[in-house]
Amino acid sequence: MNLNQAYSPATHINLNIRGMRQSATVAINDLSKAMQKKGQEVFKLGLGQSPFPVPDIMTRALQENAHQKDYLMVKGLPELRQSIVDYYQRTQGLDYHLDHVLVGPGSKELMFILQLTYYGDLVIPAPSWVSYAPQARIIGRKLHWLPTAIETGLGVTPEELEKVCETDPDLPRLMILNYPGNPTGMTYDAAQLEEIAEVAKRYRVLILSDEIYGGTTFEGEHTSIARFYPEGTIISNGISKWAGAGGWRMGAFVFPENLTWLLEPMTSVASETFTSTSAPIQFAAIKAYEKSNEMDLYLQYCKDILSALCTDTWQKLNHAGAEVAKPKGGFYLFPSFEPLRETLQNKGIRNSQEMCERLLAETGVACLPGSAFGRPEQEFSARIACVDFNGDSALKAASYGKEINSDFLEQYCYPVTEATRRLCHWLKH
Repeated sequence: MNLNQAYSPATHINLNIRGMRQSATVAINDLSKAMQKKGQEVFKLGLGQSPFPVPDIMTRALQENAHQKDYLMVKGLPELRQSIVDYYQRTQGLDYHLDHVLVGPGSKELMFILQLTYYGDLVIPAPSWVSYAPQARIIGRKLHWLPTAIETGLGVTPEELEKVCETDPDLPRLMILNYPGNPTGMTYDAAQLEEIAEVAKRYRVLILSDEIYGGTTFEGEHTSIARFYPEGTIISNGISKWAGAGGWRMGAFVFPENLTWLLEPMTSVASETFTSTSAPIQFAAIKAYEKSNEMDLYLQYCKDILSALCTDTWQKLNHAGAEVAKPKGGFYLFPSFEPLRETLQNKGIRNSQEMCERLLAETGVACLPGSAFGRPEQEFSARIACVDFNGDSALKAASYGKEINSDFLEQYCYPVTEATRRLCHWLKH
């Protein structure tokens, strides 16, 4: 008798996990690849992977350190942790110690360990990145969605945070603040961050500031909320988005000294799960955080291209009748097609999932439904990732002095520009 005969398999799955599906971003990427293998044309605006190559300065360092084979410290390579500390002192004026940095195989793993270790409710805006809420569900944490509005970029406001906190002022809470935002492309200015920090401080809300897209802020410099609430903020960063190294799987959390009571048990969990992060990757990642002209130029060209492309997409979606906040960083837009509800309903579409399925089948444009990010299922919203283009070619063209205008976008970012045209045409017909 095998196990399937002796037991009902479903009864041996953790209740928190039963019925869970594969991450929406991973699933849409797998479906897109399967369609392409069948010879179908697909515009991959679903998975948010950086289109740009890993900077040469980092790949050279990886080659030079390919021989590194030893298990490193659980918290991470000291030289890497020091480079991260130096980075935040240089860019944010924040002082940390390398012993208060925890390196992991991607920030996603560290976020899971944080929710596992910290016993508090999770607070996130709707919409939010697709893995925050499922991680809370797996662990068994209570989740609070913060209402958002197009007018405020679909981000956290101090007023909505206050409403959640005042219902039970003493309840432990963890709020994840992700900016530039996935899935919205929004960010916060210093005044907004200071107001949010004031509310969080008053109610002792722990903030995880997910700044994985910080290096892609289109205009000006990224500002960390840790400037205004250092004692209650953990900064999350990594090399997957602004350094194009998603598959390298390296993330890091930076803790203030007064949160070592949380850092140390997280380190213990890390020692019993992933042990340590890939040694060659850690040695190479140092170059991402060190000050260099090569990294500065790389980031500037990437930001210029993304800014032009996302703004062009935003303008076309607005012209087609969608409601969408202007992106200020990252790769994403999060349009609401509610003004076109009648047109979509006339197509027989009832929710955002069906909308994205029909859009993919009829135009080849793959994007993700708003419901995957915490929006109501019946709301016609979606996330668009402006990443389906040859970032290497675009980067080289920009570095050679080509003006980043509409002609540039058509030549070097064509899949995204064509996908946007198809989407807008589909919405109107």
